[in-house]
Parts: sequence; structure tokens; C-alpha cells
Amino acid sequence: MPYRICLISLGCAKNQVNSEQMLYLLNQAGHDVVGEVDGCDVAIVNTCGFIDTAQSEAIDQILQLAEVKKAGGLKKILVAGCLSQRYKNDILESLPEVDGMLGTGSFGEICQAVEDVMHGGKPLYFGDKSAPIEEIGRVITTGPGWAYLRIAEGCDNWCAFCAIPAIRGRYRSRALDAIVQEAKELAALGVKELIVIAQDITRWGTDLYGKPSLALLLRELVKVEGIRWLRLHYLYPEIMDDELIDLIANEDKIVKYLDIPIQHINNDILRRMNRHCTGDEIRALLQKLRARIPGLVLRTSLITGLPGEGEAEFEQLCVWLREAQLERVGVFPFSPEEGTPAARMTDRCEPEEAQRRADLILELQAGIMDDYNAACIGRDMTVLCEHTTKSGMCSGRTYADSPEIDGTVYFTGTARPGDMVTVHISGCDDGDLTGEQIQE
Repeated sequence: MPYRICLISLGCAKNQVNSEQMLYLLNQAGHDVVGEVDGCDVAIVNTCGFIDTAQSEAIDQILQLAEVKKAGGLKKILVAGCLSQRYKNDILESLPEVDGMLGTGSFGEICQAVEDVMHGGKPLYFGDKSAPIEEIGRVITTGPGWAYLRIAEGCDNWCAFCAIPAIRGRYRSRALDAIVQEAKELAALGVKELIVIAQDITRWGTDLYGKPSLALLLRELVKVEGIRWLRLHYLYPEIMDDELIDLIANEDKIVKYLDIPIQHINNDILRRMNRHCTGDEIRALLQKLRARIPGLVLRTSLITGLPGEGEAEFEQLCVWLREAQLERVGVFPFSPEEGTPAARMTDRCEPEEAQRRADLILELQAGIMDDYNAACIGRDMTVLCEHTTKSGMCSGRTYADSPEIDGTVYFTGTARPGDMVTVHISGCDDGDLTGEQIQE
């Protein structure tokens, strides 16, 4: 029988794709999927378990649902995703309000889990997290005008600070034909921007063809009619070869915005992180990218306070950031993740010091971003409109802005959500741009 279900998605873009797949399966089974928890038969929380803050957010969400359940507004709670995969036994012991769980290898079993839990069972579905990727339809929850395109699952990099390989399994590439077919289906829905995602897109195809083959995939994706922008998240520096760089430089559909998670620039810290390149190799790559790709916007992520990072190593990172002038930077204080090599390292700084260093990076970076935005004033830029108001104010993103992490363009005009329009940039304010739509 159909049930009234609410699905709450937490965490990263990869997790959101899994949530979209579960929504598709629930809809196909005839369930009534709603946006409010109160009055539901089942609430499903698709959790993140990556770092402490994400774990806390997931646990807080489960406890909030438990209160609704206790008050009679909800019958059952199912927990899915990374937190359940990583802390199955802890959840069973400490959160008795949870009625069932699914690990990262069992998203496709969501409908069976709903039936089980509604018939008095306590489903604990933990399939092989390294099994071949199951091809499941999706209900797109992003946009309008853009969607994620996941091309692989899992990770084989085993960075010393990261638990993702243990949570999500070994690296598995989706088949080229399946990815291209999904891209065509998304284009048919009106999607104009595809954000190509995986834990590491650079290694796509290694398990299929015996070598990294992202350029092969991108050559097929640029042929998809209706797609205007292909945005690449995340590219690892050690295997960005000339073939891939030339393709990015010369193919108009691939936006000149590259998200390359570097984490640090000091050689000793990179070695401790089990990263696979040196600081000099990172510098050389970024110089090559700047020279070969005009208008390039670079984004990276950094970690402060990893064990072994003293004042000298941190200062080297700050000096490099001033030199590199990266347009987009995200920074995280070190979080000692259970089961990782970095969590066993003893020479770590205090959490407050790691946070202080992260705040200093953000302060440094704010000036660089302000300079970039100031340089945009006077330019005519293509903007993907995402929101409009009744007063005629619109908002959207340029090629230099990835959704939810970068800036926004606020502009006057007649664009509708999902439209790509030209905007004359006339100002900037606190990390965002302002302008007026050019009527074409």
C-alpha cells in the first residue's frame, strides 16, 4: 500500500544524487512523497558521515524526528547513507528511535525497507559498498537549469585524513553509454548545466579501460544537444595530463572553472596527507593551467591544523595563496576522523588553533575574491538564472560560480529560472555581483 513519506537529504552532491534515486524509486512504487515530516508514515534521513560537523547535523536531525515521532506526528524513522554505513552499531545502541537503516550499498532497497519497517520489522540493509553501480532513475531536486551528473562512486586515493574509501567503497566508474544517456535525458528536461561529479572525476575509466579516461567521456558529453555548460568537480592534480588540459581549453561547453582539491602546499604536510604530488608539482600545474586556459577560475579546498603543521608550514601556505591568487577557496580545520591514519598522529595542534588558521585563510581569501569581483565590473557575462521575484529582480550564476558554494549575480531583467542570459555587471557587494540583463 502507498505510504506518506518525507525524505531529508544531508551532505554532499553525491549524496543528493542518491537521495534523488530513492525519490524516484518511492514515486515509482506509488508512495506519497511530501516535504513536511508531520503526519508522515516514514521519514528517511540520507546522512553524511564525513566530518564531525556533518555527523552532528545528522544526529541532530534524527533527534528532531524522534521528538516528532514521540509526539505522534510520525510513525517510523529510516536512516540511510554514510552515517549509518560508518556507525551502524553506535546508532543501534544510542538512538533507539531509529527503526531501520540502509548503508551506502543499499540505496536501491529503499522501497523494501519502507515495507519492512511499516510491517513491524527493523530493516538493516548493508549491501556490498563496492558493488557495481546500480543504474537507477532520478527525481531532479536541483535547478532549474542545472543538475549533477555523477560519473563514478567510491575512492581509491586513501588520503590520510579521509574516511570516504571506507564508507563508500572502492572506485567504480559508471559506463560511458549510461552517463551519456542520462545527460541526454537531463537535457530533454531543460537542464543546461551539468556538474560532473565524483569523489575524483580525474580517475574515471581507470577500472574500465586500464587508464584514466575523463577526456574520452567529456568528448561524448559535449556532443549532447541542449547542454551549454559542463562544470568539473573534482580534478586531482597528479593526473591532469596535456590531453585533458587541451580539451578543457579548447571546448567551449566545458566552463573555465576547475575545482582541484589541493589541501596544502607544504611538501611534508602533503606527504603526511598521503597526497600524490609535491608542492612544486602543484605550482607547475596551476601555472600551466593559467597559461593554457584564458579566463580560468580556480577553486580548491584546504585543511589547516593537520598534525605536523606548525607556524612555518602554515605561513608557507598563506604566502602561496597570496602568490597563486586562487579565485575560490574553501578551508576546513583538521578533523581527526576515526579509523584514518591522521587520527592516530599525535603532534596535532589544538582544535581552536586549527580553526584560527582556517579563519585567517578565509580573511586572506576574502580580499582576493573582492579583487576578482571588482575586475568583473563593466563586463558582459553569461548568467544562468536561478530565481526571480515579482519585483523583477533576478539572481543566478556566472561560469565562475558553482551552486551553493560560490557567489551570486543579482540583476534586473526579464529572465526566468533556467534561462541563460547576458548580464552587464555594474557592481559588487560582499562577494556577490550586481547588474542589468541585456535584452537580446
